[in-house]
Amino acid sequence: MKNLSLKIGVLFALLLLLLNPVFANTSTSSKFMIEGADLVDTRTVTKIDEIGNELFSKTGVNVYLYLKKDMALYRFKDMKSKINHIKSVEDNLTSNLKAPFVLLSISVDDTHINLRNSPDLDGKLDKDEILDDYIIPLLASKDKNTLYAKVSAAVLNGYGAITDKVAEDKGIKLSSSMGNEGYEFNTVWKSFIYTIVVLGLLAYVYAILRSRKSR
Repeated sequence: MKNLSLKIGVLFALLLLLLNPVFANTSTSSKFMIEGADLVDTRTVTKIDEIGNELFSKTGVNVYLYLKKDMALYRFKDMKSKINHIKSVEDNLTSNLKAPFVLLSISVDDTHINLRNSPDLDGKLDKDEILDDYIIPLLASKDKNTLYAKVSAAVLNGYGAITDKVAEDKGIKLSSSMGNEGYEFNTVWKSFIYTIVVLGLLAYVYAILRSRKSR
């Protein structure tokens, strides 16, 4: 229940932050974003670098992000060729990364998301959990008006989940973690969960009163 509440709270807080009217559409460089810093909010890039730097300093593990709007897959006629192209791109990226590392690659328009890591981290990450619980739900709900914001939220949420899992495996805690109990988003997710509980109770009471009235 605690993990579920944390996931919901982090997502809610991210959307509050990234859908803010003062949203800054300005690109910046990043140590851990190999490509795609111009596709997300600068605050997302800053937070990723903060978390990534702390994780590396404490564990020696680098978590990288490769983000593309698309990989020009329209050039290929069949699915096998498209898959081979994506694999080739990722193979080339990982061949230039120093172990230990984790690479999260996303091509938004191609609906491609993948998680790869160096052999020394095999079995340390639950790929399906990270993609299905932290990234895909946000990307799958995208629309033209909020794509930029939701990609930013999905990227940050996924990156935070990966670094938390690595830190947990290494037996350390990250003060910059998205799920850190002392982090400012904690207040937001608690308020959100309490609101859901209250609304649920009100709906339950209303249903009972309505049922009695109809008798």
